[in-house]
Amino acid sequence: MLIIPAIDIRDGKCVRLFKGDFAKETIFSDRPEEMARKWQNAGARFLHLVDLDGALAKKPMNLDTVERILHSVELPVELGGGIRSLEHIETALALGVHRVILGSVAVQEPELVKEACQRYKERIVVGIDAKDGIVAVDGWGVSGDVEAGELARRMVKAGVRTIIYTDISRDGTLAGVNAEATVALAKESGASVIASGGVSSLADIRRLKALEAEGVCGVIVGKSIYTGALDLAKAIEIAEGER
Repeated sequence: MLIIPAIDIRDGKCVRLFKGDFAKETIFSDRPEEMARKWQNAGARFLHLVDLDGALAKKPMNLDTVERILHSVELPVELGGGIRSLEHIETALALGVHRVILGSVAVQEPELVKEACQRYKERIVVGIDAKDGIVAVDGWGVSGDVEAGELARRMVKAGVRTIIYTDISRDGTLAGVNAEATVALAKESGASVIASGGVSSLADIRRLKALEAEGVCGVIVGKSIYTGALDLAKAIEIAEGER
């Protein structure tokens, strides 16, 4: 199982939000590329980048910061936030991003997701961000009026193989990961699912590791590694151990 440190970018800085609330922001670094190197040195094998400004603007806004990160580490990187067109996807991939995360367009323009999957295969990942089981879009500020499981099934039919599932109500709270909803989404859709939101301890990592055979292929860690609540190196050791 893959442990993926998150680097959320706003105004070129590395930040964390509480439950996706842009008014509840904590800045952890003015130089996100330094955080990327820190997580690489701790043993990370993949990085998760989110362009928070892009999510609101509906177009990439921090590509210069993303490029600095790419030049600072030797890890594959996934990028989400404001990627709304094939042109946006092509720009990100040309920059050196390993795979792109499509979120709002999965709800609003499913045909675009299908075409992107046909062109770029496994380099397309869909992010399903939900509160009380209902998908949210446009920086989590608007309801997508679709249940997470239903959207996941649609996306698998469109060609998506990997889904990132975020429980918005837990994101940035250190309240514990929603393992039950994550594995339910994997079983319902048949996709490999990466858990996100609320990870707070090694116990969360162990819970998800136990579900690896049921479709949970990874977990995104954010606030817990920035505050020191979770030791990234120890989490990776657990995640990469034998089942």
